Amino acid sequence: MSPRRSYDQYCSAARALDLVGDRWTLLIVRELLAGPRRYTDLHADLPGVSTDVLASRLKDMERDGLTSRRRLPPPGAAYVYELTARGRELLPVLQALSLWGQEELGDRRPTDALRAHWFALPLLRALEGEGLVEVRLEEGDFHLYVGAEDGPVYGDGPAPGDPDARLVLDAETCAALARGEVTLTDAVRDGRVTVTGDGTLAKGLREA
Repeated sequence: MSPRRSYDQYCSAARALDLVGDRWTLLIVRELLAGPRRYTDLHADLPGVSTDVLASRLKDMERDGLTSRRRLPPPGAAYVYELTARGRELLPVLQALSLWGQEELGDRRPTDALRAHWFALPLLRALEGEGLVEVRLEEGDFHLYVGAEDGPVYGDGPAPGDPDARLVLDAETCAALARGEVTLTDAVRDGRVTVTGDGTLAKGLREA
């Protein structure tokens, strides 16, 4: 393994970029915020990354204490990567970048890949309180752990168990939320988001 490159500057921002400033690193963190992921799943949800670069980044992140790797028990018997507590502390960093990048998002380009769960970060910012939320799009379902302090903050597929709220919307509305053009509350009022469920989160959205 090659030694980690450094800016060699006595500055906490520079030190942070020594660890997460390489291309793909923060997007790997974004994927691992969903919990343990196999290498093949990470590669599938990071279109454009080469296998060599992904393997190299994962090794660097493990060395730097951002991720760990463990073997699943049979019958899985596959290795998974997951964030350490230190790695999970990057959630507000990604949220800040996501918010700062609103103005850069614009319309989806023909070459842009899209995964439904990439809308998890802006939706998490839009939701207040705590609870499990299921999100349904034509592009796929995912779920959010609103207010979670430990463990995954979102996951692919329908919510495990009975969610506090279910949101049904389209990618265009998700994109408008991600660009900061509309609030979730206004989108619910306008009928662009359908909210069902009996939990506090669902009631709060319907009554706002």
